[in-house]
Amino acid sequence: MSVNNKIVIYDTTLRDGTQAEEVNFTVQDKVRIAHKLADFGIDYIEGGWPGSNPRDGEFYKEIKKHPSIFDKMAAFGSTRRSGKPCEQDNSIQALIKTEVPTFTIFGKSWDLHVIKALKITLDENIEIIHDTIKYLKKYADCVIYDAEHYFDGYKRNKTYALKTINAAIEAGAETVVLCDTNGGVLPDEIIDIIEETKQNINNNVQLGIHCHNDSDTAVASSCFAVKHGVTHVQGTINGYGERCGNANLCSVIPNLQLKYKFKCVEEEKLKMLRELSYFVDELGNLKHNTHQPYVGRSAFAHKGGIHVSAILKDSATYEHINPECVGNTQRVLLSDLSGKSNLIYKAKDFGIDIESMDIKIKKLLEELKDLENKGYQYEGAEASFELLIRKATGDFRKFFDLLSFRVLDEKRSSVEPPMTEATVMLMVGGEIEHTAGVGNGPVNALDNALRKALEKFYPNLKNMELVDYKVRILTSNEGTRALTRVLIESRDENDIWGTVGVARNIIEASYQALVDSIEYKLYKDNYKIKF
Repeated sequence: MSVNNKIVIYDTTLRDGTQAEEVNFTVQDKVRIAHKLADFGIDYIEGGWPGSNPRDGEFYKEIKKHPSIFDKMAAFGSTRRSGKPCEQDNSIQALIKTEVPTFTIFGKSWDLHVIKALKITLDENIEIIHDTIKYLKKYADCVIYDAEHYFDGYKRNKTYALKTINAAIEAGAETVVLCDTNGGVLPDEIIDIIEETKQNINNNVQLGIHCHNDSDTAVASSCFAVKHGVTHVQGTINGYGERCGNANLCSVIPNLQLKYKFKCVEEEKLKMLRELSYFVDELGNLKHNTHQPYVGRSAFAHKGGIHVSAILKDSATYEHINPECVGNTQRVLLSDLSGKSNLIYKAKDFGIDIESMDIKIKKLLEELKDLENKGYQYEGAEASFELLIRKATGDFRKFFDLLSFRVLDEKRSSVEPPMTEATVMLMVGGEIEHTAGVGNGPVNALDNALRKALEKFYPNLKNMELVDYKVRILTSNEGTRALTRVLIESRDENDIWGTVGVARNIIEASYQALVDSIEYKLYKDNYKIKF
């Protein structure tokens, strides 16, 4: 329940968000995003529907290895099937196997769906909802009930819609979430139905809201719902979701916290919002929406004339909040006036105090601006960004120097796959190492050659592996000459980290990201050069 004006934030990016066209996360992507959501202060993180696909089942197996965030995890599923007890329902049993503390179950609230989709009686649907929640209460600390199509169902048959959620409450659901699943109910209708619903249910249950954005009102409906007593809000980062998406938490959270003065996350954590937004886009290999409210690059950008003149005197003249509250920055397009404070803040995250290094900060800002113009982006590539700062401040020693590398692809017939070999020549502490490696492609071959050359000097590289590789074309209008950004994810037994490279030559971009990954591993292990 709500304590001290606290609103419970429930993120479903990893489940509902992945139903969006073009959104696709690997298991490791989902683990990294879950950590980021937990660090930001999200109360519940819905990881997926374990009974519906193998990937979500694998995710819940993997997330058990991450006890620091496991308590925030929720698993999603449906009520039991008609004619089948919970003990024999594979979807229900898959939920239990996840062993997470929270289950979220959806059921039918709209009589149309009960009759035409499920093809069962209205009374049987009530029984199914009650049985499922009562059964799952034995296996979870908390059961949340998502009343699917609640608002449409209420408009058609409010007596029955209320019966469905009261069945869930009687069975022990701690939270009942009212869902605008089709996204077609407007905010004024949402408010009216919430007020009527509150008068016809147990006042001790927590009410939640889950809105889709098919009418472009999901954020407004979610915020108005909270103003009318809802204390649990569901949504996704960047509004990912099927069709037109879900309520965008990157707008919902600052609206509630900065405008309505509800507490969603800690004030300092709210400053991570823009970083979180970009991070999720990068791992989804999606182009960020520049014009997204609060977190978009253009959200606080000003261009020429009266606007620029006014904000230089008082930013409140054309900015509805201080952009730093959400981790963003004011931008004047003809001359960027910000960046230093954000750089200092980020450096502190890495344990680096650069506030007293004015000259180095200025040079670093200039370098960052130049790199961003060239296509570099560091959300999702935190390791590359940390290395950039450490090199600029002198807190880094080189572990090796590249003398040369060469990658050869040889295809001997139309039916055989190409053979790829990479040769590298490195200087390590005055010693030249010249070696070759093969792989199933140029990047894999180059990675193998680098490791083969360096493991002789740094054996700890053996416990590091590359787990993901993404390519983004930045200038698609240039065809095969396009500028390319490569994002690489690496891991060892303790950490996962991302690195980035940018070049018109995809092998060069890959090399940059690979080298950053290796250098970050060596730096964080505090490897001592003994030459």
